[in-house]
Amino acid sequence: MIVRKREYSIALKVILSFIAKDSRNRALRFKSQLDNKINNLVNFPHKFQQSKNHLDENVRDMVFKGYTITYFIEDEKDRISILDIYKWVDK
Repeated sequence: MIVRKREYSIALKVILSFIAKDSRNRALRFKSQLDNKINNLVNFPHKFQQSKNHLDENVRDMVFKGYTITYFIEDEKDRISILDIYKWVDK
């Protein structure tokens, strides 16, 4: 199960709004492709490297089109929390 945390949802909304200023279709395509990639995490949760910003090996960073998506693999292993999305220049 994938859970998108509030901080992630807010940050994504800002990113999509920015992309939509140029092209609404591009923003929709970005969100669709990102959702597909996030939904695939249930199959391979350890596919991406451990986050450099956290000591916990269950906190991972997925890179997508220049954005970093930080997620946490819960102990039950059937739940993944999407914590944040940001461009490396923003952090």
